[in-house]
Amino acid sequence: MLTADEIHDHLNNLTKPKGSLGQLEMLAAKLSLCQQTLKPRTKPRSIVIFAADHGVVTEGISAWPAEVTALMITNILSGGAASSVLAKSTKTELRLVDVGSYGLPENESDNYRCVKIACGTANLSKKPSMTKEQFKQAALVGRAEAEIAVGKGARILAAGEMGIGNTTSASCITSLLCDAAPESVIGSGAGADEVILSRKRDIVYDAVQRLRNKSNNDFIEDISSICGFEIAAMAGFYCKAFELKRVMIIDGFISTAAALIAEKISPGCCGYMIASHCSAEPGHKILLKKLKLAPLLNWSMHLGEGTGALLAMPLIDAAANITSKMATFESAGIKR
Repeated sequence: MLTADEIHDHLNNLTKPKGSLGQLEMLAAKLSLCQQTLKPRTKPRSIVIFAADHGVVTEGISAWPAEVTALMITNILSGGAASSVLAKSTKTELRLVDVGSYGLPENESDNYRCVKIACGTANLSKKPSMTKEQFKQAALVGRAEAEIAVGKGARILAAGEMGIGNTTSASCITSLLCDAAPESVIGSGAGADEVILSRKRDIVYDAVQRLRNKSNNDFIEDISSICGFEIAAMAGFYCKAFELKRVMIIDGFISTAAALIAEKISPGCCGYMIASHCSAEPGHKILLKKLKLAPLLNWSMHLGEGTGALLAMPLIDAAANITSKMATFESAGIKR
């Protein structure tokens, strides 16, 4: 078994001053440890974007109407979205899975799958957003997608999401699991103004308080009541990736909420996670701290779709390359 000490000895023996590549060396060490090799591989790689709608949108918590989810599904598949462009430029296979949008199914293709648990979740401000069984169904879809990607040879996995209103669900999850006040986890999402933000805070506060008062100490049941189908699917995706010992590149706020759920279900899961960035959403920093993950980038992004994870792929490549391709002092004939 390759140990952390052996990896650090190797990195320190490369033709550079010790630690001079900073966080890139830390990233290289994590890749090597997870893959158990000094020649880590970052290709082929795959990102799966899970899409779903949220019933709570009817409460006016988003600057965008629910119809945008279906429109963005089409945009992503046609290559016009930011995630599509970044996936192509970083040579990352992109696949989209509709687990619960309001839209009609797209035409079947290798990079698209439609397995709706339902057409949108219930309104979490009025009732549980989904049943425990629906959470499990969505998680199984995510698990299957991780297995499919690994079956195709993927060495690095990432997940993204598309779902108008899903920052409200992620805010509820963050407030509950991190014991954080709603005002500390809620941001503008996709362009919310102060009126929308105030409404959103009230809804998150009420939903979390109601859950705390009525909880049966059943983790899945509790999370189901405030979760989105795409978030549950991502959690299942991460759990399966961990079982398959694949490195996961975690995207933004919603994806990291799913990552924390995965860590709660499968302790140790975060050991295979790499945080791509810290988004402009205030709750994201709280989630990353809970997971003890240091983000690679801090560029004030808050788009979702897996864009932060995709943007980090060249850094992942660079980390793997210094580990496997740089000369050692001995091989270069340099005396220390």
